[in-house]
Amino acid sequence: MGHGHHHHDHEHDHEPAGDTDASVARDLSVPDGELSPGQLSRRRMFRRAGLLGAGLTAAGVLGGEGQAAVAATGRDEGRGREPRDGYQWLAGDHHIHTQHSSDGVYRVIDHVRHANAYGLGWMVITDHGGATHAKIGVEKVNPDIVAARAAVKDTLVFQGLEWNIPAAEHGTVFVAPGRNEVATLKEFESSFDGSVKGASSNTPQNEALAIAGLNFLADAVRKRRVPDALFFANHPSRKGIDSPHEIRGWRDAQPTIAVGMEGAPGHQAAGIAKPNGPGGGRGYYDSNPGADSFPGYPAESYKTFGGFDWMTATVGGLWDSLLAEGKPWWITANSDSHWVHGDTSDRGPGGDFNANGRYEDPVYKGVPNFGSGDFWPGFYSRTHAGAEDFSYRAVMDALRAGRVWVDHGGLISGLVVRARPAGTGQRGVTLGGTLQVRQGARVELAIEVTLAGRPNWAQFVPTLARVDVIQGDVTGPVSDKDAFTTPNTKVVQSYEVNRSTGTVTFTYQLGAVDRPVYVRLRGTDGKRSAPGLLGAAVDPNGPRIDVYGDADPWNDLWFYSNPIWVLPRR
Repeated sequence: MGHGHHHHDHEHDHEPAGDTDASVARDLSVPDGELSPGQLSRRRMFRRAGLLGAGLTAAGVLGGEGQAAVAATGRDEGRGREPRDGYQWLAGDHHIHTQHSSDGVYRVIDHVRHANAYGLGWMVITDHGGATHAKIGVEKVNPDIVAARAAVKDTLVFQGLEWNIPAAEHGTVFVAPGRNEVATLKEFESSFDGSVKGASSNTPQNEALAIAGLNFLADAVRKRRVPDALFFANHPSRKGIDSPHEIRGWRDAQPTIAVGMEGAPGHQAAGIAKPNGPGGGRGYYDSNPGADSFPGYPAESYKTFGGFDWMTATVGGLWDSLLAEGKPWWITANSDSHWVHGDTSDRGPGGDFNANGRYEDPVYKGVPNFGSGDFWPGFYSRTHAGAEDFSYRAVMDALRAGRVWVDHGGLISGLVVRARPAGTGQRGVTLGGTLQVRQGARVELAIEVTLAGRPNWAQFVPTLARVDVIQGDVTGPVSDKDAFTTPNTKVVQSYEVNRSTGTVTFTYQLGAVDRPVYVRLRGTDGKRSAPGLLGAAVDPNGPRIDVYGDADPWNDLWFYSNPIWVLPRR
């Protein structure tokens, strides 16, 4: 997203892995006071990432083969290499900006190395759509992405862009790699970007242009111009301009392309209080209703709740109203990384973004500046996709299928959820799936949570306090396309987690199912909670609204899963 009040400071590595500075930074026998500024910067990053003093391999934290996370933990937690429940659960991020964004700074390889070091198996480079990007940026960033794919082979790097959705907010659009990835994205952006086409205002014509853009992507896949394409709506409640009927319109027009939204926005460090004053709103959720905002949205929808978007955080709210129609719509969590909080580098001098489509490579300036609100990809927000193998297509298939759960701050290490006929020993179905049973059959939800096993970037091991089961009735398509509540969704069970290591399992009994329902999960560290917006009977202990200017993301951690539907046959 574009934002006017970044003050940028970045702790950042620009050099190839394995150089002398990195080696010295890892050598804890050398005191901090004897390090050069560059070595100290590296050591600070390693320390924050929990990657010091754990027998690191020679490849180093920014090595091309992602060895650091493995060495530090003894296993590859984030990258999910060992199949669980039949899938490789690959952590990823679909919303990342580089020096090819008008408000970005880092090189592609900088983001990729950091993401890889912290265990991400996939990521999408999404520089901002706009006239300069459409004209030259799409082409200019591609060689950097191709080079990063070659240099860092165990993180999949997609090319995408951040679409200025006509009549609405921003969204991630990305395609599977192939010979036409640049040409397809360039034509899409030139023809359907709200900024390029002057189509930002809330009009029926502009809403139709957004649908036409999704149709273009679907047509590109159908004609095999690109192997695959996906769209996610980004920070949907930030400005109130993604109306319920627009979201339904995208989903219903192209349900294999428009598959979901950010359940939690990026910019999660924006709420941290500064050394010299207060912070802002988590996610930069600090807007008020404007001329193009949907008038039905309440005042609290412009804030985050436990770092999550109001649409997702409200039990019985907009997300649930979509799920209650029985139609897929998935949530993700991403960094939206532009400038990293506490980092110490800045844009290189000179250059002309409008002429060149990029800024000069960033340079080290040595002074941490805490005005920016972002984390490196994977350092706080993670979207875990259950892929059938380690490939671009498998990740996109997993995202489309809704085999996805999200977490903040490394709250948990793993999640396996299965809906199955009770007492039968059947495997059942996982996240995003539909379990079909005979009318009146008894159904259970089997939950296995692997608790956090290592320090997160803030240098503590998170503790999961509670897991909530949320269940709703499937009531079918709505007559009012702007509906954003559903009456029969609520928290039906809460489990206290009375241990801090290992694995915990719970089995929730849905009982005899005589109507279509769905179930989803969330969990919390239990540090901040309040009754849900639709009342304590619906959600007695949900996320609390984030305090503007004082919202430390590390003291309010949550995970959310996508739903499973249960459909009885008569």
